[in-house]
Amino acid sequence: MKSRLLNRIGLLFLAFVVVSPAILFFLWMLSLSLKFEIDNGAYPPIFIPERFAWSNYAQVFRENNFLLYLWNSILVTGTATALALLIGVPAGYGIARLKAEKAAVVVMIARMTPGLSYLIPLYLLFQWVGLVGTIWPQIIIHLVVTVPIVVWVMIGYFETTPIELEEAASIDGASAWQVFSMVALPIARPGIVVALILAVIFSWNNFVFGVVLASRETRTLPVAVYNMLSYEQVSWGPLAAAALVVTLPVLVLTMLAQRQIVAGLTAGAVKGG
Repeated sequence: MKSRLLNRIGLLFLAFVVVSPAILFFLWMLSLSLKFEIDNGAYPPIFIPERFAWSNYAQVFRENNFLLYLWNSILVTGTATALALLIGVPAGYGIARLKAEKAAVVVMIARMTPGLSYLIPLYLLFQWVGLVGTIWPQIIIHLVVTVPIVVWVMIGYFETTPIELEEAASIDGASAWQVFSMVALPIARPGIVVALILAVIFSWNNFVFGVVLASRETRTLPVAVYNMLSYEQVSWGPLAAAALVVTLPVLVLTMLAQRQIVAGLTAGAVKGG
């Protein structure tokens, strides 16, 4: 009993050590976003100010057209994630059931290859067809990142699901599409949720593609936050508020889907990750 208690305390301490830097950075960013510039430059640092500067958030949306950039991020991430699931889930199922190990290796290589490797040739292609500066190049190039993630997650998940139900459905006369859509997909829902969350995170936080391919009207939130930096003066309060605006949607989505994420992870949905 004592040994089990010590092990639990040790595990909790280890988790605290690992997670505490991220929590500290997030709380400090929140503190910066709620302070006036005179408090942000104070020494020793002030963590909780006497007055909260809610105007920092209003300034972000008033002076930087963040509603437009928020819509651009939602459009790019939502479309890229939907297309990635539409392509990646059936591909992962096919690779898992056919035991196509070479195809899985190709997917793994595509997942590990830096996105910058695709950026220059795709930029030249988009420039040739006249799409640079529009939303479509960002959606298409985000698929380069999201599709391999979805495929790899779903390969690992479908490899852990029992095949007996699918065989029984086939014996009863179900077609291959019916087996996939009516038997495999419902079972794989936790894995699909994990793939969706990972695709959203990688797409939403992508910075480099937006810098190169977007115009002033089509840039996404990470690019908009970067453009708030200037050589003359950095306003830490509005900048931290903008960073929180970028972080909040993914954070809320993860919190809402945490049960299904845990279920998908424990079922082996990220096997090989």
